[in-house]
Amino acid sequence: MTHTLPPLPHALKRGPFQAYTYAYPHKTAYRPLDPPVPLRDAWAGETKDNLFLYLHVPFCEMRCGFCNLFTTVNAPQSLEQSYLDAVTRQARVVRGALGEGARFSQLALGGGTPTYLRAGDLERVFDVLEGTFGASPRALPASVETSPATATPDRLAVLAARGVSRVSIGVQSFTDSEVHSVGRAQDGAEVRQALDAIRAAGLPGLNIDLIYGLAHQTPQTWRHSLETALTWQPEELFLYPLYVRPLTGIGRLGRSWDDERLELYRLGRDFLLGHGYVQTSMRRFQRAALPLTSEPEYTCQLDGMVGLGCGARSYAGGLHYSSEYAVGAVGVRDIIRDFVARPDEAFAVATHGFRLSPDERRRRYLLQSLLHVSGLDVEAYHTQFGSDAMQDFPQLAALISAGLAAQQAGTVTLTPAGLEQSDAIGPWLYSEAVNRLSGEYEWR
Repeated sequence: MTHTLPPLPHALKRGPFQAYTYAYPHKTAYRPLDPPVPLRDAWAGETKDNLFLYLHVPFCEMRCGFCNLFTTVNAPQSLEQSYLDAVTRQARVVRGALGEGARFSQLALGGGTPTYLRAGDLERVFDVLEGTFGASPRALPASVETSPATATPDRLAVLAARGVSRVSIGVQSFTDSEVHSVGRAQDGAEVRQALDAIRAAGLPGLNIDLIYGLAHQTPQTWRHSLETALTWQPEELFLYPLYVRPLTGIGRLGRSWDDERLELYRLGRDFLLGHGYVQTSMRRFQRAALPLTSEPEYTCQLDGMVGLGCGARSYAGGLHYSSEYAVGAVGVRDIIRDFVARPDEAFAVATHGFRLSPDERRRRYLLQSLLHVSGLDVEAYHTQFGSDAMQDFPQLAALISAGLAAQQAGTVTLTPAGLEQSDAIGPWLYSEAVNRLSGEYEWR
């Protein structure tokens, strides 16, 4: 299971902020599948009683300077309607390919900005998800992403009436000059109005995204954003490091941008821990548990995900697949236009993705476990794969030796020093094949 990789100290010398590890393998490792894989084959034999249903809405009112998501700006309404028509057709085909026994334990609408859709179109989306997959926000934990400009009372009323349990809003900073520095046309009064509207709508779970490492940001302005965010008592906050260098530097003479971001990370972490929040990963801080349901808890290491729409990824055990990926405006528009023009039979096959070898499946399990505060359960790993995680990945011993991880009661967890290095430890554990494919990826 081992592969050649630089020694841990050398890897960390490249800095703590190397790549945001939120899924493995990264979408830049996906390639055209030759031959294409019928979805019925991809899901045959898979455990399907605890799936995650995700719908991608690739529309926004603006594109932030740091954004590399699959989204397009100010799309004509005709394209929105054609897109929803295509998603409706795709949903029927995918549901048929899943076969009997497919059940969902969570659902999410992401993007892009799902609430860029009008209130009536949001109703339509939920009708498709419930009518085709039996996935209703009234019965399942459901999350929807929004933005300050689109968190309007009419849209939020739809989310509340449908039973959505969590709304996530990208604020990034409560200092206007900081968000303007990365091309985000955001007004502080609009942000506060949106947050007030979310709370007034009675939605039970609020997440606020903030970014550290913005141009002109200081410890004082970062603390101001954190303090202001707590005005609305969010159930969650995600603190993201900026991964696109701003046009003007924030570093002081003799210090690197990494030094600045690490200082701001620690300030944010300590501030939230001191205000009643619990850290569950490098980025996520939770004030209180989200509403419980009778459904089993989704386990990202093992349970599959079904994605709908352009930009959505699907995770079967041996195959991850999606539409093609692009960031540039022309590439995104071309992929969306291709998607809406597809005949139904084209939705029945995966044409772009990554086949996971036994080693890659183990590696994914390791990464998804270790980078969460709950850590890697060595016995659960053995039950799943029939081998010893410590032998499969001697890198774990290196982490423990370096004080970045600890093993106790059969679980390997990152220490606080390791957790803050998650974005260096994650890439250090990638396979040679994934690193090579991502390195060769041609951006469009």
